[in-house]
Amino acid sequence: MAVLFTADTHFGHGGARGLYRRPFASTAEMDAAMVAGWNGCVGPEDEIWHLGDFAVGPSPDRVAALLDRLAGIKHLVTGNNDPEAVRRLPGWRSVQAYAELMLDGTGLVLCHYPFRSWRNMHRGWLNLHGHSHGRLARMTRQHDVGVDGRAFRPVTLPGLLRSPTVKAMRVAKL
Repeated sequence: MAVLFTADTHFGHGGARGLYRRPFASTAEMDAAMVAGWNGCVGPEDEIWHLGDFAVGPSPDRVAALLDRLAGIKHLVTGNNDPEAVRRLPGWRSVQAYAELMLDGTGLVLCHYPFRSWRNMHRGWLNLHGHSHGRLARMTRQHDVGVDGRAFRPVTLPGLLRSPTVKAMRVAKL
């Protein structure tokens, strides 16, 4: 079982193509590419943490059908564009505004929003977030897992830890 992370899919949100310069000719093409990317990375027994802004605009029935098409055991860390109708869908294993995980010996603080400081950051814990659509300058031990900076697909913790910022931090500690 793998654990993956993503955020800011904005399924059904036509405005996301322009706002975030997404390279799709239509909202349907954008959604199809993200479903294919998700299901190409996430297996049925994998856990996936969506860090907010899952869908913007579609009816709750359409969002529920979309959620059912996506592989994995799905957790939602709510964002500013996740209304109660999305939060209540039965396809989520859990729904919360904030979560902490220990994964492969690494502590993780999960929230839709990026933090300036977070619990145990001085002990090496990481902050995974969305919301900024790849537009914020990176901070040490902080990662934007949103689709706009991740080829429109989820990412694993090892994928995040291969980033140049984390490698530089490890070298500095030696």
